Amino acid sequence: MFHFVMQITPTDVLLVIDLQNDFCPGGALAVADGDTVIEPIHHAAEHFQHIILTQDWHSPDHNSFASVHPGKKPYEQIELSYGEQTLWPDHCVQGTPGADFHSSLELTRAELILRKGFRRAIDSYSAFFENDRTTPTGLAGYLRERGLNRVFLAGLAYDYCVGYSALDARRLGLDAIILRDACRAIDLNGSVAAIEREFADTGVQLINTADLAH
Repeated sequence: MFHFVMQITPTDVLLVIDLQNDFCPGGALAVADGDTVIEPIHHAAEHFQHIILTQDWHSPDHNSFASVHPGKKPYEQIELSYGEQTLWPDHCVQGTPGADFHSSLELTRAELILRKGFRRAIDSYSAFFENDRTTPTGLAGYLRERGLNRVFLAGLAYDYCVGYSALDARRLGLDAIILRDACRAIDLNGSVAAIEREFADTGVQLINTADLAH
């Protein structure tokens, strides 16, 4: 039986999204089974010369926190200057244990840690842009200067920060491949089905870590 294999090259990069304590079991915004992505991520990392980590890095009074908006509860929707925003429990606050990478994650050779969501007034799901879809994080320029043009994505959460990052990579003209078994989803109000429709429309690919080769 033929098994699909994707060759990894020196211009590929593994982008590991927000593998932080607050997104793992026991955390403030835990993704179900979030820590189970660590083993497939370690497996995938063996194939890549280049690895980048992202880190959600919010101020204590971040505008995306329900606690900042009197009378509002987590997971409610509000309108902010840049559009609709889901309100979240306080999470990944700068300098707190919840913002630290999960202790089992062993990717010390990662070449860049990109912090996002540190602007108080605006949330940032994507590794490339804030949620206004125009304010850049600088990642696109970094990849361009390094000559890295194909992005493989893993981490948390599949239907938010991973998915938004993949869509923005495509918008920037980069190939984007999500390692599906190395992600876990929140699936809030049908968010998985919605973002997978966008993947299909924009050419984001889905494969598993077992499909990687080098």
